[in-house]
Amino acid sequence: MAGASQGGTGTGTAIRLAAEGARVAICARSTNKLRETLDAIEAVGGQGVMFECDLGDPLGGRDALVRRTEEALGPIDYLVYVAAYGPYKKFEELGYEELDRAFEVNVKAPLLIAQHLVTSLRARLAAGALVTIGTKAARPLVGPPYPATPPFMAGALYGGTKAALHRITQSIAAETYGQGISANVLSPLAAIGTPALRSGGWIPEEMFEPVETMVEAVLALLTGDPAVLTGRDVSSIELLVELQRPVYDFSGTTLVDGWQPADLPAFIEARKVPVPLSYEGQSRGSRP
Repeated sequence: MAGASQGGTGTGTAIRLAAEGARVAICARSTNKLRETLDAIEAVGGQGVMFECDLGDPLGGRDALVRRTEEALGPIDYLVYVAAYGPYKKFEELGYEELDRAFEVNVKAPLLIAQHLVTSLRARLAAGALVTIGTKAARPLVGPPYPATPPFMAGALYGGTKAALHRITQSIAAETYGQGISANVLSPLAAIGTPALRSGGWIPEEMFEPVETMVEAVLALLTGDPAVLTGRDVSSIELLVELQRPVYDFSGTTLVDGWQPADLPAFIEARKVPVPLSYEGQSRGSRP
């Protein structure tokens, strides 16, 4: 689990996978909040390990993640890449450091870690799955005129590098098809209700979906038939409706009220109406 320290999709997925019986490895730049995630994994009866790793630094430990995980827990079946970086900032204001880090975190690190996973799976003739977390900001922009929202007015770096990740993930799906390996990219329909985004105050409350819908969709993609459910670039809510999949909490024991398949079409329909967002002063953190 690359990126599991911010209380969002990575954290929730790690806990849910552990509750379903998986042994889970989690990583982030600091082990402070990883410790909290590991405690939550153990609270649901799971087993996990944590690694301090700076995915944006070529020398920060990312090349050893697969090896260290397999040494600690055994062969890897699933990889979920959640980590992301990119300021919503006007393109002419971007500096070299920001450019480098965005490409390292959003493009190079997930590609290289996926190489290690697929190499391991192929050597073992094993089935497996990869899910990368994408974003609507990676979609082609529609206009003119263009709405004054962050993805349109300040999304060149974040949206551009994440678009590369979307394409890379689909290429992995094509190159591994028929080998029992799936690769899919999953995005929120609008925005994920992470603590960081909710506290920011720049996204209206009605835009948020709970972290649980993202986690349920990740689980669906990881455990789906790799001969059918691969190469998808899909939103969480739309996938859950398509599969008619119930949405559970992180423990996998309680249904999340108001976010079941029958409830979701109304949320999808409401998101078709643009909601103004303010991006002034927003530069880092979780992204919709």
